[in-house]
Amino acid sequence: MAWIEVTYFLCKDNKVRKHGKLPNGTQRYKCHNDKCLGKTFVLQYQQRGKDPEVKKQIIDMAMNGSGIRDTSRVLRVSQNTVMNEIKKNKVSYNK
Repeated sequence: MAWIEVTYFLCKDNKVRKHGKLPNGTQRYKCHNDKCLGKTFVLQYQQRGKDPEVKKQIIDMAMNGSGIRDTSRVLRVSQNTVMNEIKKNKVSYNK
C-alpha cells in the first residue's frame, strides 16, 4: 500500500480527509483545520485554469504589466480565464 502525504496549499496543514469524488472521478479532499473553514480541494486539476497556483500566477503577471494575450499564451489557459481572474481580483493597470 502506498502512502501519500496530502497538505492543503493555503494553510500548509495535513489535517486533510477525503471528501468524495468529482463527476470525472478525481478524488476531492477537505481541510479540517479551524482556520480554513472546511474548504475542499483537488490535488490535480483537469483544467489548468482552476489550479490555485495558475490563478496566483495570473494575478502576479497582471501586476507586473503582462497583457492578457501574453499571460494566456505563457500559462496555457484561455484568454477568458485570464480576464475572469483579473476581474475577480479587481487588478487595475496603472500606467
